[in-house]
Amino acid sequence: MKKIATLLLCGFLCLGTSAQEILTPNVTTEAGPIEGYEANGLMIYKGIPFAAPPVGELRWKAPQPVKHWTKTLETKKYAPGPIQGTPSAEYSEDCLYLNVWSPAKKTDEKLPVLVWIYGGGFVFGSTADPNYDCEELARKGGIILASVNYRVGQLGFLTLPELSAENKKHISGNYGIMDQIVALQWIKKNIARFGGDPNKVTIFGESAGAISVSMLCASPLAKGLFQGAISQSGGSFGPTRPTSYPGENMKTLADAEKDGKRLMQALGAKSVAELRAMDASKFSAQGLGTCSWPVVDGRVIPDDQSVLYAKGKYNDVPVLIGYNSDEGASFSFGVNSKETYESSTKNRYGKFADELLKAYPYTDEDGGKQSRDLMRDAAFGWQTWNWARLQAKTGKSKVFLYYFDQHPDHPKGSPNFGKGSYHGQDVNFVFQHMDKFERPDVDRPLSEIMGKYWVNFAKYGDPNGEGLPVWPTFNNTTPQTMHLTYPNPSADKVPSEEALKVLDTYFTWRRTAEGKAWAK
Repeated sequence: MKKIATLLLCGFLCLGTSAQEILTPNVTTEAGPIEGYEANGLMIYKGIPFAAPPVGELRWKAPQPVKHWTKTLETKKYAPGPIQGTPSAEYSEDCLYLNVWSPAKKTDEKLPVLVWIYGGGFVFGSTADPNYDCEELARKGGIILASVNYRVGQLGFLTLPELSAENKKHISGNYGIMDQIVALQWIKKNIARFGGDPNKVTIFGESAGAISVSMLCASPLAKGLFQGAISQSGGSFGPTRPTSYPGENMKTLADAEKDGKRLMQALGAKSVAELRAMDASKFSAQGLGTCSWPVVDGRVIPDDQSVLYAKGKYNDVPVLIGYNSDEGASFSFGVNSKETYESSTKNRYGKFADELLKAYPYTDEDGGKQSRDLMRDAAFGWQTWNWARLQAKTGKSKVFLYYFDQHPDHPKGSPNFGKGSYHGQDVNFVFQHMDKFERPDVDRPLSEIMGKYWVNFAKYGDPNGEGLPVWPTFNNTTPQTMHLTYPNPSADKVPSEEALKVLDTYFTWRRTAEGKAWAK
């Protein structure tokens, strides 16, 4: 009888241990219990708070710890995105929430984690965007997906002397980047409860999300929070400039503070207290592009990233970085003739304009694409190529460069003649959104390949794997990029490399005393 009782007790204890290891919709985070839901083999949790609501006195402050709770919090739907554009119930100043998709069956599986950071030019974006749904990619093969909200626009990046004076480090702005860092800290502390490995985290993003990825790679505050980085059409390696241009968006703290003072006057406020008392919607439509970008503050973003990387002062992790073939089609506003193209080029590039116009000529033979490529490369191509070159030179981790070029060949005379892959086209390919493809026969296979590359990179720090075209690491001796196009994805030369070298002379000059003085 005693033996039977002992066996029953042992069985009960074993059952209890096993039950604790099984991942269920109910998870207890460090701050309190949450309840998600199960869908097609995934445990999904949406709207998990990772920081206190940045409202009232916390507006324009670094994210603060979330208050603990005891009652189970239902996390079954997306939280509102940050304030942006037209006021809507979809957006709220109370926006610091994240989402988790886990295929783990038990909490001790230690699955790799991919953390998505959305784009939107730092003025738009939300994890609730259907294009960013992580469900299909999470099913791709043994990884956990997470996505994080962060503040955008003036609520995320306003810089003012008065705000800097409040701060112990005498800095302001970059609140949206700090949100991302605190979200990664939350993941570091909590992801094991969802079956994830806190020491195998890869960050990835597109556009402003990809720029954020590069900034996190350069920020000492993010050190140790991730072990890999994927940048899709991003990078922030241009020098600071008082007047922003694509690829030269960064400003010094002092210049950004001047912009903040002008915005404060435009809003009719005389103090930060008055600004904090204003309805949050005031900051969604008042000059959207003003005071809505990260700045070089000396702490969150210590310096010009090209300078930091040249000195080896960055978070040296494997990176998979690239851009699309016709990014310029989305940003060449008003440049619709040879005359306007040449005029805008001379206005921005000064004495380098003539050389760049030769490297990137306007021609009807290609539908004007070469002229759009100057915009593409200034904003994305050069940023990514320079990142690859610098890390290959000063780092120890692997670098993988890609060029996404998936599009039909449009006939001459059609409105789309010469058009390549537009900005953001790659997002649905990565997220496996098969229902959104225009040409399923060629788009679906490429999406499958890209999904495997991204998952492999999250697992191993290397995209290569069985059955996939070989993707060589980037090096400065024989630089190659992976051309992502179907039916023949393959490694080849860096596109427009000679033109990129011309553009590189401009960016190098801009860091000289003459170049700095000219830009003011």
